[in-house]
Amino acid sequence: MSRAVEETNRLMLRARDAMDRAYAQPLDVPALARIAHVSPAHFARTFRTTFGETPHRYLQRRRVERAMFLLRETGRPVTDICFDVGFGSPGTFSRTFRDIVGRSPREYRKETAAASVPTCFTMAWARPSG
Repeated sequence: MSRAVEETNRLMLRARDAMDRAYAQPLDVPALARIAHVSPAHFARTFRTTFGETPHRYLQRRRVERAMFLLRETGRPVTDICFDVGFGSPGTFSRTFRDIVGRSPREYRKETAAASVPTCFTMAWARPSG
């Protein structure tokens, strides 16, 4: 692996780490590109090439992962969880959650409440893939 590729990967990891830390904050491609010290267009292309998905889709998946945990482990209202993980509207949250997980947040909560399995197994089994 060349030094340039290593440097590019390091910059993309820096931006992805920022997304992991601040997933609930409003993050857009220009802000993430500034973190990676590249142009927005270059960032979007390189992120997709490096990680296999767009920055927007990665951030959505990260937010849904956190929402899945909160739905499993707390009794908080779905609407509160929606805003806590960074979605701007319950409709967008529900649609995105269904696209990634395959069922609505309420259905997911009902199904996971029925099974009492250690959290480490639940997280590994329920990790969204797309």
